[in-house]
Amino acid sequence: MIAQLIDAARRRADGGADALWRRFERTSVAFEWGRLKSAGTTEEAGTNLRVRHRGRVGVAGTTATDAAPDALVGRALASAELGEELDLVFPGSAPLASLTTFFDRAANASLDQLIDIGRSLLDRLARDGCRINVTIERETTETRVANAAGASGEYRGTAFGVSADVWRIAGDDVLVVSDAFEAADFPSDEALAALVTSINARLDHALRVVASPEGALPVVFTPAGLSALMLPVTQGLSGKAVLQGISPLGAKLGEQVFDARFSLSDEPLRVDRTASRPVDDECVPSRTTCLVERGVVQQFIYDLETAARAKTGSTGNGQRGIFGKPVPGYTNIVLNDVGAQHAAPLPLGGGLLREVKDGLLVDELIGVGQGNVTGGAFSHPVALAYRVERGEIAGRVKDAAVAGNAYELWKRVGGFGNDARWTGSRWAPSVLFEGVSVARR
Repeated sequence: MIAQLIDAARRRADGGADALWRRFERTSVAFEWGRLKSAGTTEEAGTNLRVRHRGRVGVAGTTATDAAPDALVGRALASAELGEELDLVFPGSAPLASLTTFFDRAANASLDQLIDIGRSLLDRLARDGCRINVTIERETTETRVANAAGASGEYRGTAFGVSADVWRIAGDDVLVVSDAFEAADFPSDEALAALVTSINARLDHALRVVASPEGALPVVFTPAGLSALMLPVTQGLSGKAVLQGISPLGAKLGEQVFDARFSLSDEPLRVDRTASRPVDDECVPSRTTCLVERGVVQQFIYDLETAARAKTGSTGNGQRGIFGKPVPGYTNIVLNDVGAQHAAPLPLGGGLLREVKDGLLVDELIGVGQGNVTGGAFSHPVALAYRVERGEIAGRVKDAAVAGNAYELWKRVGGFGNDARWTGSRWAPSVLFEGVSVARR
């Protein structure tokens, strides 16, 4: 359908067009409180079309399998009549990188196999006084993109996710410890064992409750706990935020903004990652984008529209759904790449705790993403954090909160851990920050 759609758009839109067709099938299994709650498969497909006509851009989308190309083009042209003026140039044909995004073992995993994984995790995580939830998802996708300038691309993808959370409720003390595996291929026995070990280790440390310290203290954020520190940076490095004038990094291109040991990149060509792809959703070939190198801001991410407005080129970060126009989005965010993923989880803190005489180890915060995120300021209660005394974990803290400004903290990093791992689509180690504000609630 996509070739016919582009042909129809080429005849009627004087400024060109591009389109995306995507199909996905998802099989999911959920265990709640140790019992199988749901299991099933969903499937969906749809097409998104963007046209440029008389200098204005319009979009239309459909999930109808029998949609007539001319009808969708007509809707996109009607949208363009009310659309913004934009000097949008669609890219020509270009070679794409060779990248494996489809893994047979993941694609062929049966519902029974997913249920077996869930039951195995329930058995391995079981302990007295605790309840366990487990979710397993397997997804296959097929994507095709094309435009009126002759560019096109297609690829198939797989994704496999396993998450587990252990609940311990004792009076008014509610403890939740969770972790997840996410990759493009079926999880190995070692990966599932690492998931169990990670949860059990953090649960063991959390059983003892101690008082929280207070003041401006050294705080180690685990790879999972880094979100409050990473989110302002990734939002600030979006070309859309720069164009809107809300990014603190907008005028800092080429300047030293972060600690000299801080480097960040967007890497869509990583093997075995669910966000990897050889081409973006606007026919731009995928490539690694160095965002920050040794503390110096090098680049912002752009899709075709934000690049056109900024009078620069797309970085291959165009993402689009079935409905709505494309937007710039990240693929795999990599912080200080130092090598391969560890086969087994390392001790909490990645070797940084020995530097802490009295402080915190933060694994999860409450309310990340709320408030003025782009400005860098954050203040969040802890969901799971531990007190560190003389380089050792003393126990879990309750009713504590951490606050600071992400941009300021990234200027005075105390150290990077040796425990880098994937949490979703972000690769990062634990990080020690000095002078984080810690308060009791």
